[in-house]
Amino acid sequence: MILERLKNGIVIGDGGMLFELERRGYVSAGPFTPEAVIEQPEAVRQVQIDFARAGADVLQAFAYYAHEAKLKDIGMESALTRINENAVRIANEVAQEYGLIVAGNLCNTWVYDPNDPETRKETRRQFDAQIRYQIDHGVDFFIAETIEYLEEAKIALEAIRATGKPSMITLGFKRAPFTLDGVRMEDAFRQLEDAGADIVGINCFRDPERMLPLAQKVRQSVSCFVATQPVGFRCTDEKPYFQIQEHDGHIAFPTELDPFVLTRTEMASYASRAKEMGIHYIGSCCGSAPHHIRAMAEALGRSTPNSRYSPQIHLHKVIGDEQHVREKNARILCEQRYGAAHCHFLEK
Repeated sequence: MILERLKNGIVIGDGGMLFELERRGYVSAGPFTPEAVIEQPEAVRQVQIDFARAGADVLQAFAYYAHEAKLKDIGMESALTRINENAVRIANEVAQEYGLIVAGNLCNTWVYDPNDPETRKETRRQFDAQIRYQIDHGVDFFIAETIEYLEEAKIALEAIRATGKPSMITLGFKRAPFTLDGVRMEDAFRQLEDAGADIVGINCFRDPERMLPLAQKVRQSVSCFVATQPVGFRCTDEKPYFQIQEHDGHIAFPTELDPFVLTRTEMASYASRAKEMGIHYIGSCCGSAPHHIRAMAEALGRSTPNSRYSPQIHLHKVIGDEQHVREKNARILCEQRYGAAHCHFLEK
């Protein structure tokens, strides 16, 4: 289904489930594990409803870090099966209600070590386990995301291809456009395409401004479908990934990133530019919320279930049109429309 949709036009991904649930109080910053799918399933379901109503075409199962290596950190490795199964079941329930596609989820394992060949087997075993628990509960395709080693990405691709399901493989790049095993970005994606990946792309770490230039090079390097899923946090050329932004003299990641959240207008602009450069799968990652997805969808010409709640500024009593303004204070009217610097000549 995902490949047919991509052939017919752009597919809009969902947003940053992990960070959105952390913001709402259902994920612990630090481990960032998805036990909420069995402990607070209604909270997970509500976020996915919010992304669905905002205009997402795909809902990813909330199974990020639902592998043994991470669940062991919180003493829940015995819940591996239930977490993966429930993640897909919840996504599938919402997807069926809204006519959307469900993506199974794999991510970096923290097990793979390029200097230890034995870790290749363990990495594959963990990917196979997640796939086995997810696949029978409504998965259309699998996304392997936030992977920094090309060889780990290839292991994930092999595991997905063994199921016969379509594959989307996205790599993350923090500073240099090279994988952690030293492969140039363009070459890495060509190798993944040659190995059978249906969709390749970039996710996480970078904001749209610092991801799109890389995505353009990817688009020029491969002939398969291309995806982008940037973070919803503002970065800079000096600090190109979100985990190193500073606030009040210290690193803001992970609990003080609020000042860096991108506006919905910036995310809408990202979606439009991605479309112009030929990106097929336009999604987002950490920090992006439902209002970002709605703005992206509307920028791409969509009307979403929640578009009925999109801004109607003309109805505002201070900054609306002449028919609806009720504020009498000239200074307040000026400041809220044009900013304080333009209104100094008016009485306070």
